[in-house]
Amino acid sequence: MEWRDQGILLGTRRHGETSLIIEVFTPSHGRHAGVVRGGTSRKIAPILQPGAQLDLTWRARLEDHIGAFTVEPVRSRAVAAMGGRLALAGLNAVTALISFSLPEREPHVPLYHRTENLLDLLDDTDLWPLAYLRWELSLLEELGYELELGSCAVTGAVDDLAYVSPKSGRAVSRVGAGEWAERLLPLPDVLRGLGDGADTEIAQGLITTGYFLSSHLAADLGDKPLPVARARFVDAFNRRL
Repeated sequence: MEWRDQGILLGTRRHGETSLIIEVFTPSHGRHAGVVRGGTSRKIAPILQPGAQLDLTWRARLEDHIGAFTVEPVRSRAVAAMGGRLALAGLNAVTALISFSLPEREPHVPLYHRTENLLDLLDDTDLWPLAYLRWELSLLEELGYELELGSCAVTGAVDDLAYVSPKSGRAVSRVGAGEWAERLLPLPDVLRGLGDGADTEIAQGLITTGYFLSSHLAADLGDKPLPVARARFVDAFNRRL
């Protein structure tokens, strides 16, 4: 069995004395693991940093075996990730959420391309937070938890939408919310693709996407807690408000 693809390195772990097991996210083969023999060597180890773009060849005797990777670097994102606390926290959040939420070996081509584009913005501190929020929306949509934010779930109105129902993921207007407003999640304009992406609105948006990641996605995966890396990114972002 053999295939070749490009992919984003999600993480590594030791395998024996000189090898590593790496996990990558590829467009055609999804989240996939394999062994890199000699992966701890001085030649290869610097290449195998989370977020790196790799050219990958995977081989195994049988399809269900873990197999072995041959890797070649396409581009590193290490310098961008080390450019500041927010960038590093963001990279860790993205790779951790992909590892946590995607089933193994299942292609998610649109999400892959959105992820690649997001990571290429790592060193742009102005664009990154909004791009990351939109990526979380894409992650929810890709896995069947799309938020429906175009009209009020109660009245059908398309104006004055201010909340999201934590149960249905649908928008709710101020009028439709009534006395239930305090029990609903915030719906800033930026979550609907409107406005200039002010940090305060992005922070509100992250509250809402975080709720659905935790209470819907994670709950359906066996009620496992979200990766701590996501909370660390939100904390790093909130510190700059």
